[in-house]
Amino acid sequence: MTFDSFEFLNSPKTIRDRCHQLYLLGLEGRLEHFRIREDRLPTSVDLVKDEILANYPDLRIPPHSRWQHFDVRGTNHWSPFKSKIRGDRDLLLAQIDLAVTSVLLDAGSGPDWHFRDPLNGENHSRSEGLAIASLYLFSKGTFSSDPHDPLKADAENLRKFSVEKLAEEFQVSAANPLVGLEERAALLRRLGEQLINFCRTDQEQNPRIANILDKIPIGEDRVLKVDLLLETLLKLLQDVWPPRLTLGGRNLGDVWRHHLLADSEITAELVPFHKLTQWLTYSLLEPLQEAGFQVQDIDLLTGLPEYRNGGLFFDTGVLELKKPEEVDTLHPVSSELIVEWRALTVILLDRLGEQLRARMKLTSEELPLPQILQGGTWSTGRKLAYERRPDGSPPLRVASDGTVF
Repeated sequence: MTFDSFEFLNSPKTIRDRCHQLYLLGLEGRLEHFRIREDRLPTSVDLVKDEILANYPDLRIPPHSRWQHFDVRGTNHWSPFKSKIRGDRDLLLAQIDLAVTSVLLDAGSGPDWHFRDPLNGENHSRSEGLAIASLYLFSKGTFSSDPHDPLKADAENLRKFSVEKLAEEFQVSAANPLVGLEERAALLRRLGEQLINFCRTDQEQNPRIANILDKIPIGEDRVLKVDLLLETLLKLLQDVWPPRLTLGGRNLGDVWRHHLLADSEITAELVPFHKLTQWLTYSLLEPLQEAGFQVQDIDLLTGLPEYRNGGLFFDTGVLELKKPEEVDTLHPVSSELIVEWRALTVILLDRLGEQLRARMKLTSEELPLPQILQGGTWSTGRKLAYERRPDGSPPLRVASDGTVF
């Protein structure tokens, strides 16, 4: 494998291009699992518009990121810790460390897990539960080897992170099971190993996650291009993911096969998504911008191909299963049905964005994709899930190991 092939699969342009190829095949009726009903997309647009105006009537929408999940039912769980950090640089470093660890623990929890809030005793499930649980795990200094600097995640302590510690802090039990418990802990241990390989220097033998800042090309006036940020994160995390598809002996991460894609000799059939890494990139935008960095070309990132956004289009009938009985099957993430669902979701998010802006008479600068996701598609997908299924589960059953969705 050439270096260019690996970079090609890490490009957000390739994500969109490969997903678009599957979308066109869907419009032609050539996909095995899904048909696309574009005539029903206006229904999705109307629901998202109503959701945005209900939640953000002034249209001051924050970008879709991990930080929004720390703010639950009027309580911002990060604020008390944030207020204790003195200095913009220290705050940025702590927020990078927190965002990375929290996002890597963010993949779907399953329907039966919840986290009891230590502040008020409320139970939180799914994304908010995972966010708050990971925040309190981080805030206790779990990932820091420096007792004087607990809001930190360094290689030494990440490498020692145990599944028992994760189970304890996430309140996991037989009655409160968390999907992918062991793999989540292993993910963070491998991150510790990768920090040694990727960020260690003669001056820094025990690098923290935030040392990735030194690896990102930054231009004059603190200009940072979003595709270079994503590329750096993908390189850091390359060997963090569980073994899946490889190319030239290198782990590809969130990349999967679909037999109808054969337009390239080396990367034929491969469909990249990089959902968690793109989610992480979105989650780093706010702290970087608050610290004075100018992040450019944010619109290169795609919508996130996960079950809330995908569920929006499934539950509004934009996507239909050709074989309705497949709704009851447990599908591995690698199955072509799930690959199709995720790819079509990426393109439908772009299409929805275009129609939504036209309906609201806004430009892409006034209503960019990260704000649509937040405003938006994610919460609409969740609302529909709870209306149609009592436990708010996805419309399709996915066998996840806790590192993809």
